[in-house]
Amino acid sequence: MPMLTYRRVLLKLSGEALVGEQGHGIDAEMLHYITSEIQEVQQLGVEIALVIGGGNFFRGATSSAYGIERVTADYMGMLGTVINGLALQSALENVGVAARLQTAFEIQAIAEPYIRQRALRHLGEGRIVIFAGGTGDPYFTTDTTAALRAAEIGAEIVLKATKVDGVYDADPVTHPEAVKLQCLTYLDVLQRGLKVMDATAISLCMDNQLPIVVFNLKQPGSIRSILEGKRIGTFVGGD
Repeated sequence: MPMLTYRRVLLKLSGEALVGEQGHGIDAEMLHYITSEIQEVQQLGVEIALVIGGGNFFRGATSSAYGIERVTADYMGMLGTVINGLALQSALENVGVAARLQTAFEIQAIAEPYIRQRALRHLGEGRIVIFAGGTGDPYFTTDTTAALRAAEIGAEIVLKATKVDGVYDADPVTHPEAVKLQCLTYLDVLQRGLKVMDATAISLCMDNQLPIVVFNLKQPGSIRSILEGKRIGTFVGGD
């Protein structure tokens, strides 16, 4: 059994993480891959909570292009996170991993309402807990939800899954000369406007001394490597 640095973690997945190569919706192959990565670390005895976005279906921030009012659009995005949460829950249970979906607003037919003590009980009994529906309020991102839920459940670290291997000083796609930043403080992120998580999420993590690791989800074994204390991606923490 490997030595683990972290025993309770919150994994933040964007909705786009489920898209795969098809460009929209949920890709079966990508869903299977994410499930297998989570299953691997869950079998080590790690308590895992997930926050999932809904950008593969709809983004409230882009609502003006559709002529949809922002608050309405944000609620549409929250419903997208529930769809993604249901997909993850089903995929995990299909490989024998017990999972519970909790939503920030009540949808009694398909999910539990978010209740902190119930979430903690599920984690203690070895179940994956998936938090969907954002915070339940418009204008808040799922990054903020991840920081909030991580603090509430006493997570030891927030794992921010992305499609690049960390944070760079410029967009590495359009700037090949961009330099990867191995380690940052919360204030570095806020003062430099780095796109790690939104400012509210970073401030919440800073206030609660919650470290963040930004990593490439598509690198197999990356979640396990982080939990074993290996430095991959970009680490955010400290003063």
